[in-house]
Amino acid sequence: MTRLVLAFLMSAQTVGTVLAAEFNVVQLDKSSVTFVSKQMGVPVEGRFKAFTAQINLDTTKPESGKAQIEIELAGIDVGSSDANDEAKGKAWFNIREFPSAKFTSGGIKSVGNGRYEAAGKMTIKGRTRDVVAPFSAKVDGGHLLIDGTIPILRLQYGIGDGIWSDTGTVADEVQVRFRFTLAPKK
Repeated sequence: MTRLVLAFLMSAQTVGTVLAAEFNVVQLDKSSVTFVSKQMGVPVEGRFKAFTAQINLDTTKPESGKAQIEIELAGIDVGSSDANDEAKGKAWFNIREFPSAKFTSGGIKSVGNGRYEAAGKMTIKGRTRDVVAPFSAKVDGGHLLIDGTIPILRLQYGIGDGIWSDTGTVADEVQVRFRFTLAPKK
């Protein structure tokens, strides 16, 4: 019986250590950045195949957390090579002049029940705007799983110039979704 109690206490201590751990090793192979917009009222989903992320979060001290995510816009995938080529062009992302988009958090705060908000700056096509990215974070199998969204208005960044600026054809609202898997700090 003493061994059983001792084993339980040791496992409880290990779980507590994992829950209070600082997570900062982003596992890119288990992470993703996607988006959803609407074209003529129909949801259109896409993803970015290439990105980097530096994230540091201790859920017991979220205010000390920080994040920087950089997306290589040439890696956009909206389902067809023609659409991908159009999205890379001057009217949309203009990847020749602006090859990446970047989000940098200025602070993270807990809003309760495993939910957080990262306030920061989003830069796309050389235009920087303040954004708030709501996300959830939970420990699962010794890793921290982060799921969230950065809502943006594409026209504020000059995405979809000219004939594409008609929001009746392509909605202004875009939801950039992210999922990151982080390992504990080494």
